[in-house]
Amino acid sequence: MEDLRAAISDIIGIKEQDVPGKIEYRTIESVKENGYERKLIAYESYDGKVIAYLLIPEAVRRNPAILINHQHNSERHLGKSEVCGLAGNPLQAFGPVLAQKGFVVLAPDSICFEDRRKGGQGTTPLSGDNDFWQHYNEMCYRIISGESLMKKVLLDAMNGITLLAALPYVDDNNIGTLGHSYGGNTVLFLSALDERLNFSCASGSACTYKNRMLNDVGIEMASVIPGFIQKYDIQDLVRCIAPRRLMVVSAENDKYSKDADFTIEQARASYSMHKKDNNLCHMRYTDGHALTKERFDFIIEWIISSGFS
Repeated sequence: MEDLRAAISDIIGIKEQDVPGKIEYRTIESVKENGYERKLIAYESYDGKVIAYLLIPEAVRRNPAILINHQHNSERHLGKSEVCGLAGNPLQAFGPVLAQKGFVVLAPDSICFEDRRKGGQGTTPLSGDNDFWQHYNEMCYRIISGESLMKKVLLDAMNGITLLAALPYVDDNNIGTLGHSYGGNTVLFLSALDERLNFSCASGSACTYKNRMLNDVGIEMASVIPGFIQKYDIQDLVRCIAPRRLMVVSAENDKYSKDADFTIEQARASYSMHKKDNNLCHMRYTDGHALTKERFDFIIEWIISSGFS
């Protein structure tokens, strides 16, 4: 899979030298919560600054860690705060639960979300369609400059993994990532290219480009990678994740994970080759795209079992 991983990295434009060996952060504020400390932090990444929450359990000693990538939901005023249960949908608040269970959690804002919006920070939407246009322009400007928004999103995430791995209370061999929808897309690309990740859960996202195009399903801006579909599709990302643990959560009536079963089966041989068939898991539900309490609880249980296995 090394050649495939290298080829996908190349088409996205990510080079080894783009990822620094060390990431330092500064703490903006710190709040004591039930069972963990929540730090608002900032760190430099590629060509900009990332704002994130770092959740640190009360008891720390070589803990598992997880990078949680927030959803999109056309709510660009929500990012890390939704993941940490401070705003938005409670069924996106994986961070506090996992921190209380002993995970060190990093929940960053993706570019153009929440505190990374040029027109305004915080969890209040900008007036009119300004949130949308800022995001759209971010994609367009990078494409006409010969890059892609996915490159920026992934380098930010990779730098988050570097940050987590260097923390003295984190087991750097036991780092995972999680995300739903837009966050799930990030999980699949990130896990394919960053072998430091030991376990990954992608929810509401494992739909091939071909299926989306066949059924007139929108493609999120970061996933607009010029030329990608000529040679690759989502199953190739899953192949690159082998033999590491991957859980894909999908639903029959979710157009954003419509053919997840096809994606999994196309990639299964890569796991079989390593005799790690059990590391590729797929949980299929019958409802739609939005997370349910049942799915939320299932994801939490799977992450806990993976992080403490």
